[in-house]
Amino acid sequence: MLRKPEWLKVKLPQREEYSNVKKILREERLHTVCVEAKCPNLGKCWDSGTATFMILGDTCTRACRFCATKTGNPKGVVDRSEPDRLVDAVKRMGLDYVVITSVDRDDLDDLGATIFVKTVELLRKSNSQIGIEVLTPDFGGREDLINEVLNSGIDVFAHNIEVVRRISPKIRDARADYDLSMNVLKIAAKNRNVIVKSGIMVGIGETDEEVYRTIEEVATAGVKIFTIGQYLQPTKKNIEVDRYVTPETFKSYEERGKEVGINVVSGPLVRSSYMAKEVYNKVKNA
Repeated sequence: MLRKPEWLKVKLPQREEYSNVKKILREERLHTVCVEAKCPNLGKCWDSGTATFMILGDTCTRACRFCATKTGNPKGVVDRSEPDRLVDAVKRMGLDYVVITSVDRDDLDDLGATIFVKTVELLRKSNSQIGIEVLTPDFGGREDLINEVLNSGIDVFAHNIEVVRRISPKIRDARADYDLSMNVLKIAAKNRNVIVKSGIMVGIGETDEEVYRTIEEVATAGVKIFTIGQYLQPTKKNIEVDRYVTPETFKSYEERGKEVGINVVSGPLVRSSYMAKEVYNKVKNA
C-alpha cells in the first residue's frame, strides 16, 4: 500500500461552527456528502459553516468502486418533507450559497429529478439572492429530466464524469457511462443561464496525458468549471490508490485548462464542491 504524502495531511475541525453545523444536520435529519463520502475537507467546510447537502436518502442504487456511500435498493421510498427541512437548515446555518447533490435513484420513474426541482424552488422562494449549485446523477441521459433541473432556478449545474474515459468501465457502475455523462454536460451547456461544471479524480489508474485530453473534451462540451482532485481510498472495500499526484502536476492540469479556455480547479484535496462559492463568483464575473 502506498504511503500518504505530507501534502495530504488535513487539520481536525477546531471551531465552534463545526459543532453547530453537526447539530443542525442531526436535528433536521439531513445527509451530507461530507459524511457519506468521507470527504477529507469535512473539517474545513464545517468550520466555515458550509456543507454539501445530499438529498434522496443515503442509499445509492449504484455501486461505483471508488465510492463509500451505502448501496442498495431504496424500493421507491422518497422523503417528501426533506426539501422543507433542507431549507430550514440553510436558514439556520445562514448560508448564501448552497450545494445540493444526491445518491443515484434508478428505482424512481423520474430518477430523482422531481425532488431536486422542489428543493431548488423552495430555496429560491425562501431567498431569491441565494446561490444554488446542484451536483446531479446522469438521469439516464434523459433530456426532459435534465432540463427540468436546469430550469428550476439554479446557478450551477454539475455532473461528474468521475474518471478518464479508458478506466471508466472498470471504476464506475455498469449503468454509468463516460459518453452518457459527457452528453449530459452537452445538454446542460445549451442553457446559457447556467454555468456547467464537472470533475474527475486522479491517482486511480489514469495517465497525465489522459487527464489533459479529458480537460480538452469537457471544454469542447461546454463545461466552464472542472475540478480535479486526488482519489483517496475511503474503505478497504474500495479500489486502491494507484499513485499520489504531486502538487506540481496538479498545477500543470490548471495550466492546460487555461490553454483551452476552461477554469480548472486542481489540487490534492480538491473535491466537486471545493470552494464552490468562490469559484462560481470568479467564473461569473470573468
